[in-house]
Amino acid sequence: MTLDRRALIKSAAAAGLGTMAMSKFAMAQDDTIIVGSKDFTEQFIVANMYLQVLENAGFSVEDKLNLGGTQVAHQALVNGDISLYPEYTGTGLTEVLGMTVEEVGSVVGTPAATAVTDASPMASPVAEDMSQLVFNTVKAEYESQFSATWLERSPANNTQALAVKRQFSEENGITTISQLAEVADQYVISAPADFPEREDGLLGLQRVYGAGFESIEVLPVAPGLKYQALLDDQAQVVLAFGTDGQISGNDLVVLEDDLGLWPPYNLAPVVLLSVIEANAEIVNLLNAVTTMLTDEVLSSLNWRVDGDEKAEPATVATDFLTENGLLG
Repeated sequence: MTLDRRALIKSAAAAGLGTMAMSKFAMAQDDTIIVGSKDFTEQFIVANMYLQVLENAGFSVEDKLNLGGTQVAHQALVNGDISLYPEYTGTGLTEVLGMTVEEVGSVVGTPAATAVTDASPMASPVAEDMSQLVFNTVKAEYESQFSATWLERSPANNTQALAVKRQFSEENGITTISQLAEVADQYVISAPADFPEREDGLLGLQRVYGAGFESIEVLPVAPGLKYQALLDDQAQVVLAFGTDGQISGNDLVVLEDDLGLWPPYNLAPVVLLSVIEANAEIVNLLNAVTTMLTDEVLSSLNWRVDGDEKAEPATVATDFLTENGLLG
């Protein structure tokens, strides 16, 4: 990182604001706002929402959805190939900035163990404090390093998680990640191809939960196929996201992150500062969408696409925006 992390986090925690300074990465934008996304259902739905509310307000928009994983989408933003895309605060913290939730907690004076435990998506004052601290940190870092900023974050916390079939959980007495770690070498986990190299993936599981995850077999699959591998018994564990519709739709059990590996993963649009300077009106438009996205809302919208209905993400986005008075 190009800045001292501790000084930056203290500043972010105190002010809740970034520098809004332009860096060498800033690129001139034309009048078209280019909306990107990563490569899974929730991203398609939310990015379509952003596209539709901007177009409805009279902006010229371009669709560059389904770019790929985090690093691909982030680099597209940095390069100016897209104007904005939906991102998760925990992903920005761990995958883009290379930081851990322990680092955030310890720098702001919160005992590390408490900060880590309460970083899981449980509703509590400390968890909400951590959500705010992570948001402040990524906002300040992105503004300083990438000339991009985070708009308001969602109530939804699409945390990383490990999920198993209910029958597997009951037969093996496994309800926490610590319990799985004791026997992880016996099982297969279905996950995207970058899972073994991610700090918020296998590397983090090994660091926080120990050697039990050194020998777990990883079945690399496209994000849209990871649940099918579990349902077809090609794997016993799946890397899930907290708002995935398949969790409730298939009656899966989410294992408790009892040692608090994962930080909050609140969703927000990440936008180039140059785009906001040229189109200040988009801030309120995008914030109006994001702040309506709860865990329950996203889970139900995702299931419309991934469940039996097989609705198109753009259709699901239109329906939600229309029902909530955001189009017209």
